[in-house]
Amino acid sequence: MKDRIQDANFPKTEDAGEVANRIITVGSMSRAEGIAKMLDASPKLFSLYSERGFLTITGCYKSVPVSIVCIGMGAPNADFFIREVRECLRGDMLVIRLGSCGCLTDLPVGSLVLPASSVACTRNVDFDFASCDPWEVPYRLSKPVSADPDLHRALYDALEATRPPSLKTLVVSNAVNASTDSFYSSQGRQTSFQDHNASLIDHLKAAVSGLDNARGTCFFTEIMVLSSSAVNPPLATVPVVPAFSGIPSGISEKVEVPLPSLDEDTSSRPVIRAAAAQMVFASRSSQAFISPDQVNELERWSGQGVLEALVRFDVAPERLHPISGSVWSPLEPSKPLRALL
Repeated sequence: MKDRIQDANFPKTEDAGEVANRIITVGSMSRAEGIAKMLDASPKLFSLYSERGFLTITGCYKSVPVSIVCIGMGAPNADFFIREVRECLRGDMLVIRLGSCGCLTDLPVGSLVLPASSVACTRNVDFDFASCDPWEVPYRLSKPVSADPDLHRALYDALEATRPPSLKTLVVSNAVNASTDSFYSSQGRQTSFQDHNASLIDHLKAAVSGLDNARGTCFFTEIMVLSSSAVNPPLATVPVVPAFSGIPSGISEKVEVPLPSLDEDTSSRPVIRAAAAQMVFASRSSQAFISPDQVNELERWSGQGVLEALVRFDVAPERLHPISGSVWSPLEPSKPLRALL
């Protein structure tokens, strides 16, 4: 750790203005760097590779500030990303996840899926995987959460508008995604472990109408966005005294989260919108896998489409992070900036 941390409740440094309000999040470093090549030459790109392994690149696309953040895969990384950017950024957030997926239906590899909603399929930690407990199920399925409908539509429109004439890729915009807590067990892949998942994919397809693909991040990003509506960020401005120190072990206490009253004006609260685009790299039914040339073509198109969706989406100036002191300011910052991401 190179920077002094002031608050153990929410560890962050003093600097801000490194992440823009419009954000593309990806799981691959090479994908982040490829999209960054589409950004404007000026201002100079800000790039930070953190000790946590996240890569943040901030610049402008068509003179609009945009950030590309590589966070890898999975719920913990999505949690880090949404919470920490929310605390470091003033104003609204537009987040589009551009990732890859394995298709559970007969869509051809190279297709593009824009999930309208997502469910979570998670391993049941109370299930006895060694002896196959008859009283528990090995996997649990959540209720669906939806992508932001306006950003979802804007993403579809931008992708169709930027589609190369020679590209006949199928774009599916009404699918359901299954986000999982494992690339293997809760995605129904067979390994040497006793995962009791041989019928999991069939069960998911029967239980969720419109289920199209499985991957690891979308649900957890969208559920974090939903939970953010209950608070007024940023919260971590001073050290926080733990609320439950002194409570004996085994004794529960009801936690009351302050929610806005029906009469309270919430129009000024920051808004987070989330949507996703998923490139079908593999077919779980045919076992087909995308070629490197297809990947390059699909990533160039989808990367440009996501950028276009973000910059075309209108956000009022007063709901944006201040330009002054930011890394996208036309003036050089007075001192080096550091972010926790």
